[in-house]
Amino acid sequence: MKILENKRQIETFLKVLRNRSSGKGKDNLENKVRIILNNVRKQGDRALIRYTKTFDSLDTKSLRITPEDITKFSNKAPKKVIEALKISAERIRTFHKMQKEESWSFSEGNNLIGQIIRPIERVGVYVPGGKASYPSTVLMNVIPAQVAGVKEIALCVPTPRGEINPYVMAAIKLLGLKEVYRIGGAQAIGAMAYGTETIKKVDKIVGPGNIYVATAKKMVFGEVDIDMIAGPSEILIIADDSANPIFIAADLLGQAEHDELASPVLITISKKLSDAVSRELKRQLSGLSRKEIARMSIDNYGAVIITKNIKEAVELSNSIAPEHLEIMTEKPMDILPLIKNAGAIFLGEWTPETLGDYSAGPNHTLPTGGTARFFSPLGVYDFIKRSSLLRFSKDGFMKLSKIVKTIAIAEGLEAHGNSIAVREDYIDR
Repeated sequence: MKILENKRQIETFLKVLRNRSSGKGKDNLENKVRIILNNVRKQGDRALIRYTKTFDSLDTKSLRITPEDITKFSNKAPKKVIEALKISAERIRTFHKMQKEESWSFSEGNNLIGQIIRPIERVGVYVPGGKASYPSTVLMNVIPAQVAGVKEIALCVPTPRGEINPYVMAAIKLLGLKEVYRIGGAQAIGAMAYGTETIKKVDKIVGPGNIYVATAKKMVFGEVDIDMIAGPSEILIIADDSANPIFIAADLLGQAEHDELASPVLITISKKLSDAVSRELKRQLSGLSRKEIARMSIDNYGAVIITKNIKEAVELSNSIAPEHLEIMTEKPMDILPLIKNAGAIFLGEWTPETLGDYSAGPNHTLPTGGTARFFSPLGVYDFIKRSSLLRFSKDGFMKLSKIVKTIAIAEGLEAHGNSIAVREDYIDR
C-alpha cells in the first residue's frame, strides 16, 4: 500500500478517488441502460422475460418467486444463519424505531399550523444476486420501510440460471414479504419505476446494485424517488500509536474485498504504525479467497496518509467525507466532536465496520463518494412523506392579508394578490 506524506501526493490521490466511478465508457453505458428502460416501459413483461434470458441465462415465463418457493428455499438455510438473521433483524428494528417521526401541530388562537407524517404507499427494494448473496441487504432496506408503515413492499432479486439463494429467501421469509420477483439489473429498476403487467409501479426504489442498476436508478429519478446513487465502497481509518495494526489491516481488507473500485485508506500520525499495517496487509491478504480483488483495490485506490497531527488527519477525513469512518485512537470520543462528514462513525478498536454491516443496528446503506457531506444513511425518514397543514380563521386571515398581498404585488404576481383581495372585499360587505 502506497504511503503518502506530502501535499502534492495527497492531492493527486484524492483526485483519483473522486474520479474512480467515472470511466471512459460512461456514455455508452447510459445508452445501453436507456434502451433497456425504454423497452421495459413499452413492452412490459415481454422485455423482462427476454432480458432475464439474456443476462441471467434463465428462460422463464414466471417472474414471481411464490411464497411457497420462499418457504421451500429458506428452509435450506442452516439454522444458525436463520438465528443470526433473527437477532440482527431485532437489533435493526429496535434502532430504526427510534427514528420514527410523528405528526405535529400548534395553535395560534383559532389558527392551526402543523405537519402530517405519512408513509410512502408502495416501495420497491432491489437486492443484488449472482456473485454473492446479501440477506443483510434485505434486512437493511426492508425493515426501515416496515417501521415507517409502508403498506406495499415489492422486492426484486436476480436468480442467475434459476438459482434461488436460501439465505436471501430466509431473510425475506423472516420479514414476511410476499411480493418477490426473480429479475435483476436495469430491467428490474425499469419494471418497478414504470410498472408492467405483473409488477405494479412503485413510488420509491431503494437498494444497492452494480453500475447498470445505479445508472438505471439515476435515470428513473423523477418518475419515482430513489434512496441515493451508491458508488464503490470505502473505509477511512484515523489512528495513532495506540492502535493495533492487525485490526487496522483486517478492517481495510474487509472493504477492499468488495470490489476493485473499493477504497481502503489509513490516516495516521505514526510512521511506525504505517509500516506495521503495511506488513500486516501483505500477510493477511495472502490468505484471502478474494485476494486478487482486494489487491487491485489496495493498489489503485488504497493509501496510508501520514499527517503531522490528529487535527490535520480529521480535516483531511472531513474533506473526503468517507462512507465508513473508524477512529482508532487512544481517546476517540475526544475526536468525535470534530467529525463533520461521515456516513457512519465507528469508535475504538472493538467497533469494526463489519459490525455495522450486519448486526449492530444502524443501517449499512450509506452515502459514498464524498456525498456524506449532504446525504445521510438510509432510515425510516426515507420512507415517509411530510405534508404541511394549515387552517386559518377569518381573523387569522385578516392579520396576514395585507402582508401577503404586499409581497405578492412586489413579486408581480397579480392573481396571488387577488386571491387575498377578493376575500377582503367579501369581509367588508
